[in-house]
Amino acid sequence: MSQWHEELMAEVRRYRENHPVDPEARSRVARPMIPYFGEKILEMAVTALLQGENILLSGGKATGKNILAENLAWMFGRPVYNISFHVNTDSSTLVGTDTFVDNQVQLRRGPVCQCALYGGFGILDEINMAKNEAVSVLHAVLDYRRMLDIPGYEKVPLAEETRFIGTMNYGYAGTRELNEALVSRFLVIDMPEPDEDTLAQIFLHLFPSIRTGALKQLIGLFLDLQLKAAHGEITTRTLDLRGMLGALRAVQKGLPPLDAVTMGVTNKTFDLFEKEIVGDVVRTRIPEEWGREDVFE
Repeated sequence: MSQWHEELMAEVRRYRENHPVDPEARSRVARPMIPYFGEKILEMAVTALLQGENILLSGGKATGKNILAENLAWMFGRPVYNISFHVNTDSSTLVGTDTFVDNQVQLRRGPVCQCALYGGFGILDEINMAKNEAVSVLHAVLDYRRMLDIPGYEKVPLAEETRFIGTMNYGYAGTRELNEALVSRFLVIDMPEPDEDTLAQIFLHLFPSIRTGALKQLIGLFLDLQLKAAHGEITTRTLDLRGMLGALRAVQKGLPPLDAVTMGVTNKTFDLFEKEIVGDVVRTRIPEEWGREDVFE
């Protein structure tokens, strides 16, 4: 670990001490299930956030964008507000809507409004699926104004601690190119694809009793699928690290490894031709005769 990394972590600890969380938002400060393994990317993101910048994490599937975002919020000790963009996400979804309380119209605050008030970390998931109406809300909170204007109510200044972390993945249905004005409000980090060492760290962290032979085969399976997706032989549907981890949890309960990986990986595609290709790759790595004792000690 570099001296610079240690100094950054010390600065993050001081930040946590100097910026306590409002009691109403403490329940949103949550430890991630998986730590982020990637010192260089972590240093880039932490440095940007310490300087008050918002960051945009761009990369392919299974590159750990959401894992990194959740780990950053935990490191800084901030409440997390997840905002997932889709075709129905509009300005009221982000800001809030009118509701009746004691026969009076009041604002039911949306996630961006709560994030602004409590100094949270807002994770803008798949931001390149956002409609123009939603993007217009983001412009004022992401730039130097740091202000949320709620029509019919008031302007809400962002708390000093408020940061936004956008994630985006090109190629998904419904995504589009981000406009220049929105991109200019972020510092952008290109997320690298997971390599053998990173995958080993993830598997061993979650499954410390996994056997060395099984670990090598599972890592090899993921890398084989990653290579085939890069060459256009298959889609990224089966390149699913979450599915592989879920399959391992099923194996822990006694399900045969090949059946578990079929559910977690092979069956993620519904194209018969692609399913056959993926199934062949899986069978070269996961023998049919394997049982739980071949995967875990």
